Amino acid sequence: MSKHRKIRLGMIGGGLNSFIGIVHRIAAYMGEEYTLIGGAFDSNYESALEFANKLELDPARTYPNIDTFIEKELALPENERIEAVVVVTPNFLHYPMAKQLIQAGFHVICEKPVTNTAAEAIELEELVHKHKVVFTLTHTYTGYPMVRQMKTMIAQGALGKIQKVDAQYYQGWINPVIHDKDKRATVWRLDPAKAGQSCCMGDIGVHAFNMIEYTTGLKTLKVLADVDTLYEDNPLDIDGTAMCKFDNGAKGLVRASQIATAEENNLRIAVYGTKASLKWEQENPNYLYFLQEGQPLQVLKPGHEYNGDLAKISTKMAPGHPEGIFDSMANIYLGTARAIRGEAYLEGAFPTIRDGVRGMKFIEAVLASAGNGNVWTEIVD
Repeated sequence: MSKHRKIRLGMIGGGLNSFIGIVHRIAAYMGEEYTLIGGAFDSNYESALEFANKLELDPARTYPNIDTFIEKELALPENERIEAVVVVTPNFLHYPMAKQLIQAGFHVICEKPVTNTAAEAIELEELVHKHKVVFTLTHTYTGYPMVRQMKTMIAQGALGKIQKVDAQYYQGWINPVIHDKDKRATVWRLDPAKAGQSCCMGDIGVHAFNMIEYTTGLKTLKVLADVDTLYEDNPLDIDGTAMCKFDNGAKGLVRASQIATAEENNLRIAVYGTKASLKWEQENPNYLYFLQEGQPLQVLKPGHEYNGDLAKISTKMAPGHPEGIFDSMANIYLGTARAIRGEAYLEGAFPTIRDGVRGMKFIEAVLASAGNGNVWTEIVD
């Protein structure tokens, strides 16, 4: 029996005090598919070394910047160098760093948004194909077992023809600072130079959009959108709604807000078909609600034999034991590991650069629709 080899993992960003860095590292460790070797963890090299020492990593594999990371790693024998790199930097650095890594032949696991523009995302997609690397975009919520079960049931026709989709992502985190001009000037997500074209729709609205296309298999053809910055001197949206037209003729909604007072992380999706409906919400992720006319409500949960293969392989706990966001991210890392090794994996095992391209096109179409007086705007593919 051949020995199972762990993938050598690197990380750009994600050092001291990085919440999302912790999520990625725990997710990578959970499936026992990766070993974190080194990286460029912080723009401050001393902080990066302190972080590496805390994790008992080799300081020689802790680099001051991405250029040095690539140069030094490529100089190592192929069987020693880092193979896959996690990019968990501020938004504006995703594109240039991912581009460098892809061109150097590394597999990439990238936080979203994938880029600042759709044109940049298309360029990355072309480079991924050219250099034959695996690119994973961490739309984390697609990793939940019951989201994957939702995808399976819809593909199997359990709902009939889809005729209405409603996806919502409500948070209230920015509400305490948005009403104070001095405070909001310090929030990097409201700075176009760091956050890109959009705050709310780019940060969380795109998750709701991705959830629709992931679970239903539908493609969004057009959007009619409106966004709100709340104050004239605030350059980026903090609230928005987009009506969507899908390629099967159905319509739906993407609703997102960061000023939904006291909301925490309220992502939910409802898909209505001619035969039945499915509903799921992130704050109660173990429950998938299946509704049929004239029938009692069914509640499906992970860990049971009635679920499909994609949900089964995404479930690590016995029935009744909650699975959360770390498990969800870990499922994405597991699918990525199988792709990196050239092993078989199920469709939907991890979001790809294609999801990044679609997300950026959605964001740009929403902004164009709102900016042109709330008109239907095509998402050209």
